[in-house]
Amino acid sequence: MKKEKEFVISLGGSIAFPEEININFLKDFYFFIKKQIKTGKKFVIVAGGGGITRKYQKAASQITKVSNEDKDWLGIHATRLNAHLLRTIFKREAHPVVFDKRFKIREFGKYSIIVASGWRPGFSTDFVAIQIAVDFKIKKVINLSKIDYVYSEDLEENPKAKPIKEICWKDYLKIIPKKWTPGLHVPIDPVGARLAKREKIAVIVAFGGNLENLKRILEEKEFEGTILK
Repeated sequence: MKKEKEFVISLGGSIAFPEEININFLKDFYFFIKKQIKTGKKFVIVAGGGGITRKYQKAASQITKVSNEDKDWLGIHATRLNAHLLRTIFKREAHPVVFDKRFKIREFGKYSIIVASGWRPGFSTDFVAIQIAVDFKIKKVINLSKIDYVYSEDLEENPKAKPIKEICWKDYLKIIPKKWTPGLHVPIDPVGARLAKREKIAVIVAFGGNLENLKRILEEKEFEGTILK
């Protein structure tokens, strides 16, 4: 299998698992991916945490003092539950084991899909997706979330923030916090960004709800989104 037909998709919780499971999106995503694998493409899909993560972290914090490590573990288990949902949906095409630890799965084998979750505290599933790309020798990660571009500032804090179509990792690292904290809202977490910079992995950030745009990304056509490299 040629590497150009293998892809890592970081499926953000904000688009697939917001406050409730986004069944309409997952249904469309299911049929889209099924159609793509018929053309010979293979995918590692990394599930984000989404709304359930925040609910568990908030509930614990309202009862007792919760460490960042424990907040991370709550998030990791949320991603594992979401990953099991995806693996169940793609049961016929997916590896039967959720990729929840580095090197647990080393190749696609006879499967067209591998579903991954969070691994351990200290980083988000952005890092997991990038590390898998490194280990599988795939040079590009597609990050799908509720945002359509990386912006010059937090768009929720400054609606006039400007979209960025292309940015190098060195400059990107200057506009985000240097340290990872659970629940950090940035397009790519700082731990993952530093890994991508070191290993020369490109990441495309795009709005997950536009699957026609995702098709253009897969076909290396003009698309809406940001390239970080």
